[in-house]
Amino acid sequence: MTRRTARAEQLTQLVNDVVLTNGTLLTTGDALTSPVGLTAAQWLVLGFLEDGPATAADLARRRGLRRQSVQETVNRLLRNGMLTRAPNPADARAPLLELTPTAQSALHDLGVRQAQWADEVASALSPEDVEVTLRTLAALRARLAETR
Repeated sequence: MTRRTARAEQLTQLVNDVVLTNGTLLTTGDALTSPVGLTAAQWLVLGFLEDGPATAADLARRRGLRRQSVQETVNRLLRNGMLTRAPNPADARAPLLELTPTAQSALHDLGVRQAQWADEVASALSPEDVEVTLRTLAALRARLAETR
């Protein structure tokens, strides 16, 4: 049996808590997005396109996911009229994805809902704790990137 150090146990607990929190955030995101006919995953994809067109591979890199899983979400958004494809001058095989007016309207509505939700949740947390958490997660992401 492998014996873990206290430091390893603590990091394992942090990872477990992040995974559990992510699941809760996705469930909460689904509840926030359902009135506009989206899921949390679809909202994330659409949100990245607010800055301008991108390919599915670009979106996957920005989200830290596999292109195939992002492509499934993109396909649903295309079917639902939230995205359109445009020619990509840099790579004819990878079309650029663009928001439709329907998606822009949904994102506007979600922005209002999300701001209200975030303010309500944040009211129960100390700003200092949030800041420490942000720094800790950034340091963890950087360390994980170093060890790949």
